[in-house]
Amino acid sequence: MMDLQRLFTRFALVMLLVAILAGVIASLGYLFPAGFNSILPFHELRPVHASAALFWIITGAACCVGYFSGRQSKPFMALWMITIVVIFINYCFHNYGGREYWEFPAWLNIPLLAAWLLFMAASLKRIPKDAPVYFWMWTSGILFFLITFLEQNLWHIPWFRESFLREVTVQWKANGSMVGAWNQMINGLSVFLLVAISGNPAVAQTKKAWFLFFLGLFNLMFNWGHHVYNVPNNNWMRGVAYAVSMTEWVIILLIIRNFRNTLSEAKKFCHLVVYRFIGAAELWVFANLLLALLMSIPAINRYTHGTHITVAHAMGTTIGINTMLLLAALGYIIDVDTLSDRVRKWLLTAIRINTISLAVFWVALILAGLVKGFLSVDHPENNFADVMAAVRPYLEVFTAAGFGVMIALGIICVIYLKHSNRNRQIN
Repeated sequence: MMDLQRLFTRFALVMLLVAILAGVIASLGYLFPAGFNSILPFHELRPVHASAALFWIITGAACCVGYFSGRQSKPFMALWMITIVVIFINYCFHNYGGREYWEFPAWLNIPLLAAWLLFMAASLKRIPKDAPVYFWMWTSGILFFLITFLEQNLWHIPWFRESFLREVTVQWKANGSMVGAWNQMINGLSVFLLVAISGNPAVAQTKKAWFLFFLGLFNLMFNWGHHVYNVPNNNWMRGVAYAVSMTEWVIILLIIRNFRNTLSEAKKFCHLVVYRFIGAAELWVFANLLLALLMSIPAINRYTHGTHITVAHAMGTTIGINTMLLLAALGYIIDVDTLSDRVRKWLLTAIRINTISLAVFWVALILAGLVKGFLSVDHPENNFADVMAAVRPYLEVFTAAGFGVMIALGIICVIYLKHSNRNRQIN
């Protein structure tokens, strides 16, 4: 019988493949509804894409955390995968439910919750007193994912559904905090990789690393303010939310840059592929930090909020940062740097293609958002059709770039799947 950990690794990679394939087809459906509505309409592809991306990040993070900590839970992995398969079967039969990003029948949240409790039981027992910072990042991320998951399901209680404003506020707040929860797990993975590649355990005990942990914890609890920007609330909440969020990205950037400056050329070469994934994530941390800082300026936010610029920020984070760091972690598990020269060249080429394609993808979305924001805010007399006609050329470029991202990530996933029977021993 196939080792369940290897199956879980492959399942995470399949989720990534489904997410990018559904995303590209959905973008075509959005641009050419007449040709796709009768076969694969956008409104059916969107939940498939969103759920696959969500489960790729969560499954990938849980897979790597369990492997690196040596605390895998086979019951969790089995129940988690079975439930997700059932979710996508329901999508195939047009059976939807739930709320944004969780658009499957609500009863399926029960086995997801049970699976996560099994993962927690295995991951959080007997925490060493001298545990490195990445262990506490994983722990806080796992715990707060449970809290935000329960919060996201509060809409089942009638009192929350009685008020649309109340329900929307809780939903948006929960989804925003949930991002912070899985960021904690992925940030912990990045610190673990820095320690493993450099061979220097002190990296996980520096004041800067511990500051990142506490800042990330504060971030996931309090930076959700900008997720409820359109809901009536006090302006100071928005200011605090953006300030906390931006500071976290700055600290991550500083930690990675410090790692890059101290790593010897020999160790760079030994872990060249994993190192390139981390370097790509560093680039997107910087790009998204700059975009988010601009978006936090009220005069600019007036034009950008709710436009394609928000999507650019989300995609830059999901693909450029989270996916690159997860592929770095999975690559370290598979030990991709000991593969043949030919395979490693394919991986390095795919990383470059992804970086270039994602840059075009990202810029096209930003330009689309700027055009839409300007035409909608400064020229309210424009109807929606005219606004979208002006935006369409940028969305066509975005879709074309999406094919580049799909090809690059597809190459990486196929190579990883082919060699996923290789498992590095973690001390």
